[in-house]
Amino acid sequence: MNLYNKHKDVLNKAIDALHNRTFYAAYPEHPAPAVYGETADADGQAKFKTTVGKKFEELKQSNPESWVGQEESPYLQDTLKITYPAYSSLTLIEKSKSAFHAWRKVSVEERAGILIESLERMKTRFFEIAYATMHTTGQGYMMAFQASGPHAADRALEAIASGYEELQRFPKTALWDKPMGKFNIQLNKEWRAVPKGVSVVIGCSTFPTWNTVPGMYASLITGNPVIVKPHPGAILPIAIVIAELQKVLVENNLDPNICQLGVDTFDKMITKELAEHKDVKVIDFTGNSVFGSYLEGLQGKAVFTEKTGVNSVILDSVEDADKVAANLAFSLSLYSGQMCTAPQNFYIPEDGIKTPNGVLSFDEFAKKIADNINSLVDNPKAGPFVLGAVQNKKTSERVADADKLGGKVILASRTFENPMFKTARVATPALLEVDASKKEVFSKELFGPIALLIKTKNTDQSIALAQEMAMEHGAISCGAYTTDAAVREKIADEMALAATPVSFNLTGGIYMNQNAAFSDYHVTGGNPSGNASFTNPEFINKRFTWVGHREPVKA
Repeated sequence: MNLYNKHKDVLNKAIDALHNRTFYAAYPEHPAPAVYGETADADGQAKFKTTVGKKFEELKQSNPESWVGQEESPYLQDTLKITYPAYSSLTLIEKSKSAFHAWRKVSVEERAGILIESLERMKTRFFEIAYATMHTTGQGYMMAFQASGPHAADRALEAIASGYEELQRFPKTALWDKPMGKFNIQLNKEWRAVPKGVSVVIGCSTFPTWNTVPGMYASLITGNPVIVKPHPGAILPIAIVIAELQKVLVENNLDPNICQLGVDTFDKMITKELAEHKDVKVIDFTGNSVFGSYLEGLQGKAVFTEKTGVNSVILDSVEDADKVAANLAFSLSLYSGQMCTAPQNFYIPEDGIKTPNGVLSFDEFAKKIADNINSLVDNPKAGPFVLGAVQNKKTSERVADADKLGGKVILASRTFENPMFKTARVATPALLEVDASKKEVFSKELFGPIALLIKTKNTDQSIALAQEMAMEHGAISCGAYTTDAAVREKIADEMALAATPVSFNLTGGIYMNQNAAFSDYHVTGGNPSGNASFTNPEFINKRFTWVGHREPVKA
């Protein structure tokens, strides 16, 4: 069956969702046996376990120059001993260039069908990918399943749908007829969407599929061959995805090197070699600001970055302080604050927060946050699974030294025992009180579970500081709580000028950390936290060029 026809309905639903911005999920986020099969979880876990300690031989990339792998499980604090086929940057680029001309000639309909089919194959391995994600990133099971499986697949589908839309925006041919009085000039015109060329996608250590697949599939749908360069500490989840895609390519008589896995090691990284090579035309990156800014400065390349930011929460007035505190404590604790959307700076007026029962003082609200964090951490059925494990040892060290930042410690970070993994590297959130005058403390990202409760003169200063941090240092998310319509509009307007989306008055089961495919733009590209957005038209259009040809109509 033609793969485009097979998946046409899913593609059209995804395109409709892009226009409507309402809820749409092609891949169910709950790991229910009724959806994925009674044995899917156990089968996925068993498959992961059989992968540990072996060569990953599923890729269709031939003639490896070596086998490398340095992944370590944050839960076991031991190496996974999985190795992957490795190639020099020059070999990867040459193979990509060779695959380019076949892929660019494939119609956008065929490309869409092939790429959506690869997501359907990925779906059969969501549970295996979940365990791979747990043991490379430290995410809890549910987040690992959702973020690296269904949510990542939805983001990939979003990129496919966006690319398909943009490539269909204009006609492929037209008769151009210009009246000239006694005669007409007629030209046959045609337009071709010409892909830029070799694309490199640079992965991160905390979300190895969710942050990788948008750029990967955006480049593929627009006809560019892709080299995925994962973080050396988190390879397996995206390796599984690429393996499935390569299988579909081979089945359709296409070169598997259209999408390659390009692994390296901590002591011999190939990222700069790839990025700087003249034949690499498109780069996607998720990671720190220093390296992201370096990539943005490279000439002759379309570069898409998601970098670090300083995310704020503005607290003015609330309907229910207990629900707000619970929601924010969960946001802080989720995956131990290792999300690019996690809150860090909490701006609270020195006179307190207005509630229906009177003003809640700064100290009273700080205690509510601390109490909620402790309740979550000390709940053996929730805490270990919400916090997960800390991916990087340096993050643990940073949290342990949080008391040296210069603020008053409200809640010190501590460790706890994960009932399933006694050796897990864990750290609970640290809460510090900081005065609004101490900008040197709160004007940088403190990656991990560190929160600063910043005492401001009033809500106006809170808004001004949140905007300043976003404009100067970047922000990917912002939370705000107010029952005053005028204050709400001021926050929305001021933060919009800082290109920062605001989540207002969240309580219950939705958190400022979360973004939904087909509806929420992830990063805006309008402040220093990144120059690109999942997934707006610019994220697609810079990957190809419209080229027109014309010729007189024959008499």
